[in-house]
Amino acid sequence: MATDVLALAAQIAPGSAVAVPVDYAGVSMAMTHALIELGTKDLKLICVPTGGMQADMLIGAGQVRAVETSAVSLGEAGGAPRFNAAVKEGRIGLQDATCPAIHAGLMAAQKGVPFMPMRGLIGSDLLRNRPDWTVIDNPISDQPDPIVLIPAIHPDTAIFHAPMADREGNVWIGRRRELAAMAYAARQTLVTVERIVETRLLDDEKLAAGTLPGLYVTDVAVAEKGAWPYGLWGEYPTDQEEIARYAKAARSDEGFADYIGAQRAEVMA
Repeated sequence: MATDVLALAAQIAPGSAVAVPVDYAGVSMAMTHALIELGTKDLKLICVPTGGMQADMLIGAGQVRAVETSAVSLGEAGGAPRFNAAVKEGRIGLQDATCPAIHAGLMAAQKGVPFMPMRGLIGSDLLRNRPDWTVIDNPISDQPDPIVLIPAIHPDTAIFHAPMADREGNVWIGRRRELAAMAYAARQTLVTVERIVETRLLDDEKLAAGTLPGLYVTDVAVAEKGAWPYGLWGEYPTDQEEIARYAKAARSDEGFADYIGAQRAEVMA
């Protein structure tokens, strides 16, 4: 296992496609800060299926070239200001998606097939803006039956935060199955956790069903409160005041830079 979060983040190469989870499913804000500290550039973020403060901060730091997502927002704190500004100014590429389409693409990668068919997109404007989504006639139907083919999504890296892992790299994700989908599809999976436990998670009948086997986990590092200001199930709640403070600061380039500088000073201290 990695000795620290910076060592974990250093395994993400510039230009990588990085899968990140929705705000309630274990966002590794510790990895966000580490990536900003390292200055890893030219990232494509694949939000599973939406993004929030993590995506907004990496975009604001100038480290993102493209985003594939169903939405990016700060929830109750409003829109994601650095994301909105970057899209408006044309500084990042945007692949607009839907939640089911993101999951379908990951499922295709997991199954080792080039695409996954979906029906729900027929008739939507999204098809006009996603030339990589192909509409065909159902080949096993005798009647006209259009269906959309969603290409497999193969992230280079998946990153997330979880309550615990064991010494074998098994990670407890509870019922957050989107984390498993990310790990199954990604070429490597890097996880921060609150703690390392000495017992083998897969041997515990109460924990085994919610454990991601170490087979799918590349490396793990401990980062206490590593999801903050987002919450982590069973551990601590979301700090809505801090997210609102970020939302206000990030409305301008200067405010964003001040916020990041203050965060860095806290980490260094």
